[in-house]
Amino acid sequence: MDVRPILRRWTMIPMLLLTATGTPAAAAGKDPATGLIIAPGWELAAAHCGACHSHALVTAQRGDADFWRSTLRWMQRTQNLWQIPQPQETALIDYLASNYNETDWGRRPPLPVSLMPGAVSD
Repeated sequence: MDVRPILRRWTMIPMLLLTATGTPAAAAGKDPATGLIIAPGWELAAAHCGACHSHALVTAQRGDADFWRSTLRWMQRTQNLWQIPQPQETALIDYLASNYNETDWGRRPPLPVSLMPGAVSD
């Protein structure tokens, strides 16, 4: 599958993505048009994921290969995501699990249930 026509659609939108340090995204190894980490398989993520939603939705998620596979299956089952040919799907999941994995999480851990609104204190 040639993803260049899909990528052209996104790269024609003028945008400058900045990393948390304020440096241009391309300087940090990220595609300036999508914000995706440039590594083997990033073009597949740009094409397949970006065809339906913002790439920021991808970059905000973290998980292992099982998480990404189950996310794809959920989107295929409920969101009309097309079937991705097996070699491409494997490369896509490998890319996502390698670059947006559960150990590389930039957010704080979830609050304990006892600190959630409406929690009953003892």
